[in-house]
Amino acid sequence: ATPRGVLTPRLKNTAIRVGGTMYNTGRHVSLRLDKEHLVNISGGPMTYSHRLEEIRLHFGSEDGQGSEHLLNGQAFSGEVQLIHYNHELYTNYTEAAKSPNGLVIVSIFMKIAETSNSFLNRMLNRDTITRITYKNDAYLLSGLNIEEIYPETNSFITYDGSMTIPPCFETATWILMNKPVYLTRMQMHSLRLLSQNQPSQIFLSMSDNVRPVQPLNNRCIRTNINFSMQGKDCPNNRAQKLQYRGKNYNTIRSCFILFFLFLPNFHHHP
Repeated sequence: ATPRGVLTPRLKNTAIRVGGTMYNTGRHVSLRLDKEHLVNISGGPMTYSHRLEEIRLHFGSEDGQGSEHLLNGQAFSGEVQLIHYNHELYTNYTEAAKSPNGLVIVSIFMKIAETSNSFLNRMLNRDTITRITYKNDAYLLSGLNIEEIYPETNSFITYDGSMTIPPCFETATWILMNKPVYLTRMQMHSLRLLSQNQPSQIFLSMSDNVRPVQPLNNRCIRTNINFSMQGKDCPNNRAQKLQYRGKNYNTIRSCFILFFLFLPNFHHHP
């Protein structure tokens, strides 16, 4: 295929402040935006505009595991997933999740460092994360800037696949950013202290809330990564060895298409 370039500029000097509720679902840390703050993204591999519905965190019991994707066999400590639904074709997330061209999921790896991403710091500081220790706990957050969750990169890998939680509909376009975001060791420890159960039940850590990894198999991978350059955070010189935690398939075939520059074009509707 012939490479093509599509530039969708990031909004300049615009702080997209949103609010929502952070939940312990028993399986994920979930941040669901309130209906007063509608944030849409478009451009890149997206034909339609998609509305942010939820942010989920996956993480491991050890630093070398916890992401739902692997690059060159390498897992990361965790993965942030920004789940968007196609609001141009469908009226809500539930309808879109089971329909063609329904979802776009932006996936960002998490790594442990001395300092943390400012958005994650709002979610994972001690005063906040301890409010959702047990299943069904919830805590309101406000004044969050969605743009702060994105790493400083324009590079990505994208493919069409399935959701990684049941019923695993084949309706998701995945966009994997080529650089991680960071959280501190203490923040990761706080995540590992979250329980899958309610207070009256035995403690069971939410860690390792990922599906078993599967090969891409019959997937076509599209990317705008320059393969002549290598980054220490997300190895990209052999990025075709991407694996994801979705459905299993029988045939093995993958292809590469040099793709577009992806800069999320945010639209904020107050």
